[in-house]
Amino acid sequence: MKLFVKYMVSLRCKMMVKEELKKLGLHYVRVDLGMVEILEDITPEQRENLSKNLMKSGLELLEDKKSILIEKIKNVIIDMIHYSDEIPEVNYSEYISEKLSYDYTYLSNIFSEVKGITIQQYIIFHKIERVKELILYDELSLSEIAYKLHYSSPAHLSNQFKKVTGLTP
Repeated sequence: MKLFVKYMVSLRCKMMVKEELKKLGLHYVRVDLGMVEILEDITPEQRENLSKNLMKSGLELLEDKKSILIEKIKNVIIDMIHYSDEIPEVNYSEYISEKLSYDYTYLSNIFSEVKGITIQQYIIFHKIERVKELILYDELSLSEIAYKLHYSSPAHLSNQFKKVTGLTP
């Protein structure tokens, strides 16, 4: 059985989720990117207790199918931009669609409806956040960062960065 928990990927959050599962006597296969896979079926009482205990820690057990799908989309994007060594060469729409096994138009419509922004805007926001991180590390030049994140040029990266942040890189 799979459960979906809304949290940012961090070792601390994973440990909190694992601890709550352990308290309820639930055995997990994995806890990763907002998803928890447990071995046994969960009773309504266990689900309620897990939800309450996670809420105390600032985490949320997702029940709504749209919310779960939105979290999956967000997790694919965050993983792709922040945690992968290489951003995929294919279009983001193809990549997201393949990862989630849904038509991209369907995903895009639901995402926009629920979040009030497009998937593309969400991707741009996270790419700019990644650019900020890479600038702070001071290990790559702006040209190398642009190449790494698949910008057509450093100028394009700079223009997008300024649009989003109001500053130049």
